Amino acid sequence: MKKILVFGASNSKHSINKQFAIYAAQHLSNVELQVADLNDYKLPLYSIDLQREEGVDANAIRFSELIQESDAIVLSLAEYNGLHTSAFKNLCDWMSRIPMDPPMHIWQGKPMFLLSTSPSQRPVNNVLRVSKELFPSFGARIIADFYLPSFHHFFRDDEIIDEVQRTAFNIQKNKFQASIDALD
Repeated sequence: MKKILVFGASNSKHSINKQFAIYAAQHLSNVELQVADLNDYKLPLYSIDLQREEGVDANAIRFSELIQESDAIVLSLAEYNGLHTSAFKNLCDWMSRIPMDPPMHIWQGKPMFLLSTSPSQRPVNNVLRVSKELFPSFGARIIADFYLPSFHHFFRDDEIIDEVQRTAFNIQKNKFQASIDALD
């Protein structure tokens, strides 16, 4: 059984992206889910001076170890003002400072199902677009991606209720499932 790290890239206690990541992961077969909450990995604001004085924060190391221990990642990105949340960006900044080979390989080559949802009805999501371009430089192997607009309109009772959105989601989920099934 493959171990999947699941999290929303937000520190909101009521994160719709964490909820959506869990939903997506629960639709995978033959997996063990490790759900993480960014609130359990609080970090001081990254600065080179702080790193020089105190080293890499232990919570960044702990989160990096979760990635290392997983076989794949389901991540749903929250969008604040068009980009990543400050909590998520800060975590990535800290993890990029952990000595690793290759350097800054924070996603460690793990297969990733990259998601995002928003209360917005906009048909596109900037943070997902930016992440699809940026994350491979940091060791992500993005297998599938999906954006669900208007979360409160299309998602009720822990289900995507719109048939078009559900079909599009299932195509991406099945692509990710095939990748997990193919892992040694």
